Amino acid sequence: MKQEETKRYESFKREFFHWFLAFSGDEPFSVAAGELLMMLKEELALQQAVLYLFDPSCDAFCPEAAAGRMPAAESIVAEEKQEIVVIDDGGPCIVVRLFFLLSEETRAMLELMYGKERHIDREWLKVLRTDLSSLFRKLSALSQRTSEENRYEQLHRFAAKIHSTMQIDDVLEEIICTLQNVYPAFTYHLLLSHDNHVCGNLPIKTLALDESEGQPAALRAFLTGQVQCEETAAPPRSVLYAPIKGVQAVYGVIQIIAPYAAPFPKREINFISLLAGTAGRALENAKLYEQSRRLVADLQLINDTMRQLNARPRLCEAIEYMVSQIKESFGADEVGFFLFADGKRELLRGSTPFFYNDLSALYVEWVEARLLSGNDILFAGDVRTSDFGPFRSIMAAPMMQNKEMKGVCIVLAYETYRFTFEMFKLLQSLVQHSTLAFMNAILREELEKLVVTDYLTKLYTRRYLDEAIQKSMEEDALGSFLLIDIDNFKQINDTYGHQTGDDVLVQVAKMIRTNIRDGDIAARWGGEELAVYLPKVALLDAIAIARRIVEKVREHTVPSVTVSCGLSSWRRHDHDDAEQLFKRADAALYMAKETGKNAIFVHDGDHLYRG
Repeated sequence: MKQEETKRYESFKREFFHWFLAFSGDEPFSVAAGELLMMLKEELALQQAVLYLFDPSCDAFCPEAAAGRMPAAESIVAEEKQEIVVIDDGGPCIVVRLFFLLSEETRAMLELMYGKERHIDREWLKVLRTDLSSLFRKLSALSQRTSEENRYEQLHRFAAKIHSTMQIDDVLEEIICTLQNVYPAFTYHLLLSHDNHVCGNLPIKTLALDESEGQPAALRAFLTGQVQCEETAAPPRSVLYAPIKGVQAVYGVIQIIAPYAAPFPKREINFISLLAGTAGRALENAKLYEQSRRLVADLQLINDTMRQLNARPRLCEAIEYMVSQIKESFGADEVGFFLFADGKRELLRGSTPFFYNDLSALYVEWVEARLLSGNDILFAGDVRTSDFGPFRSIMAAPMMQNKEMKGVCIVLAYETYRFTFEMFKLLQSLVQHSTLAFMNAILREELEKLVVTDYLTKLYTRRYLDEAIQKSMEEDALGSFLLIDIDNFKQINDTYGHQTGDDVLVQVAKMIRTNIRDGDIAARWGGEELAVYLPKVALLDAIAIARRIVEKVREHTVPSVTVSCGLSSWRRHDHDDAEQLFKRADAALYMAKETGKNAIFVHDGDHLYRG
């Protein structure tokens, strides 16, 4: 080695010593390497010094740092099994390329350019390669350790921050923020399963749980809980999938896309795995907290609902309350309650208007088909519009009591995937708890009906009629009363027997019910006598109703019978009472029987005449 070159190299070592004492280690490797190359250029009187790193994506060395301005040179194709290459292309300069390993995973090349007058021998170049390769390796390791310290410090801050929150959105946002800081040149997504929370302003995609949808590596990471890597050809990229794994489950996958096609270093895989695992545990804690809050809210909803239902003894009122509660709690558009009895399906009053439309049969039949097949998952987020109407989301819950299906609740929404599976489970719980209240209301109304209903004719009892008339006289302005007797009823019993007589009585009662309004009251007065009270009906209108009843009985009874009718009415200014009303109707009925039967007589208080 020439004495002049030795002096220059010794001067470089001294300058490097002073530089290293002031070196903070916070700079990126490329910046520190550039400063070292600038020092090398000045002390060794070189025309240029450039450090190249091997890029496996293009199978060539690419510039990483230079003494001063980075040259606009293209990538250099790798030399095969050479440590030192000297290039003399006939120009005024000689180019020397020194090849070495920067790390176990990275190949490097140092390119030096100097004038031909230098006459540097190969032995000196060997010494230079040995020293500089060691120097750059140590500088790279130092920068790497500093980078690792910074990254793990960010990971520590990340862990502290996400474990201090119980909001899923905050955890997901912090994952993205940390990835941006650690890998600013990479592209990344959070692949979450459909039942996970999705925040619209973050790079989040739905994880396809089917390999045919083009995410096999991501799906393997999700199912196995192990990091997966793959290479893409167009464009050439390396992709890593790290499972977001908690103690109980895997909640998604972090997808990291490198801007080149090269295997991820082991240290990067370890760091990303640690980041994903920390995120998974924090996400799991947030989910458990959210689930506990939802569970408390669900229990509160069930408790409040049951208290409100118990305060509503009438079935219609209970159904109306449940419908409003389901629409408010689940964002439903239509709610229907159906009761199964005697092989028939009855829509309960209080259901929303859509279920009174013929179009609702499509949805009801869909639910019934699943019930018959034994399918207890009555839940769909996107029913096909070709088979159904405008509603895309549907869920239903059977009304069970003592392991017997009493009915079903059907809930519909226009929006696709409007209901979550958690909503479906809550609906099942709500309906299960409310079924007992509904059945109690039905039994209560049936018992009340039995108390005020005649067993044979199914008309009201006389006691109920008396109370209804008394209430009407207190609240209404007028009303009419019909007293009806079946003509020759004893003769029917003697001729056909008492069973036929009872059947005739039932037929006449049915004729009366079908020819009066819902608010009118038909009752069994006693024996073969029946009565009808018509609240708010004037005398002339009552006569027309009585004529219709008499005519229908004569035409449609088997064996054919006739009836006689006595009619009376009241008005508030006449100061009548129920007893006088009954007496006038009884007198009119007596006159109808005495004048040949099959007739109507009216007693208006002053006159008695044929109606």
